Amino acid sequence: MAASTSVRLNPFKGCDGPEGVAVPWNRHGRILEERPNFTLDPRFHAGCYYVQDSSAMYVGHVFRKLALGNAWDLPTPPKRVLDLCAAPGGKTTDLACSLREALGDAFKLTANEVMKARASVLADNVAVWGDSNVAVTSVDPAIIGQRMKGYYDVVVADVPCSGEGMFRKDPRAVEEWSPELVNLCAARQKRILADVWPALRQGGLLIYSTCTYEDAENDANLEWAARELGGEIIAPENEFEPFGVQLTRHGNLLKAGVAPGEGQWVGALRKTAPSEDSPGARLADLHPFESRMQIFDPATPRVELDLQDALRYLHRDVLRLPDAPLGMLVVCYRSHPLGFVKNIGSRCNNLYPKSRRILMDI
Repeated sequence: MAASTSVRLNPFKGCDGPEGVAVPWNRHGRILEERPNFTLDPRFHAGCYYVQDSSAMYVGHVFRKLALGNAWDLPTPPKRVLDLCAAPGGKTTDLACSLREALGDAFKLTANEVMKARASVLADNVAVWGDSNVAVTSVDPAIIGQRMKGYYDVVVADVPCSGEGMFRKDPRAVEEWSPELVNLCAARQKRILADVWPALRQGGLLIYSTCTYEDAENDANLEWAARELGGEIIAPENEFEPFGVQLTRHGNLLKAGVAPGEGQWVGALRKTAPSEDSPGARLADLHPFESRMQIFDPATPRVELDLQDALRYLHRDVLRLPDAPLGMLVVCYRSHPLGFVKNIGSRCNNLYPKSRRILMDI
């Protein structure tokens, strides 16, 4: 059976994206009948939707249910959230959407990715999604634990794993899998959790997830974290059993070919251990990755492009807009801003970021 394809629409950009079957646990998710060429859809580059596996969206569902849906006994809504292993940005943008829908502007979301190359991709995807309350960082979890003690209300850790849930999607995951890899991943996951643990306040929520089916990396590691770090496992529920979601000892398991989408496991615990609070901690202490957010000033003139010109712009080709005003312009496709050009009359200087340009021939 072929791997599934799904997208999550951006409600803050009009939910303009491909049509499909609704994802049961995400009202903005759509499962597509076939995979289109997203590269040739300017709406994708404008951040109107994000291509994310429907099973991976289940992490966002658990976050909404426990952190935002009154299922977790919080005195106040969570305002400081850390997405620890965030690249390429699917879960980050889902969390950002949920937080903004629930709390408006009253939240801070840190998206961290320790690997610099992947952090660069994350920064671009967050910028395209377009939520200014998301800061991208690229530091080791131990540094976050040391510098941000007691700072976060929620930590979401979708940790590196042995990847059994990706077998259908990624042939390399099949070739690389071994019992030794499972043991290596389980040990690394323990280190990641132990390193970041001080950054979670007492009473805070850890949402822990993998894309593997291995007990050693899932339930057993959550048990280890509760026992060794100081936490109370939150018993999972399964309102989506008709859609193939399964219960394990402490979490929900989605298997490729059973649930719509690929493989994912999610569990959660509440931190009971006292934390060494650091009231002076601030996000700047983590040296946020360079900002790549484009702010489109409403006073800047806008020019609508057809599909071909929009693709040429995204390819960073020269545009000619003889009927447009001179100076800085925002170019749009179907009213969605794509970026800036500077119209000098005979041609336009294309200011689309090089890191995001379409590389394929168009």
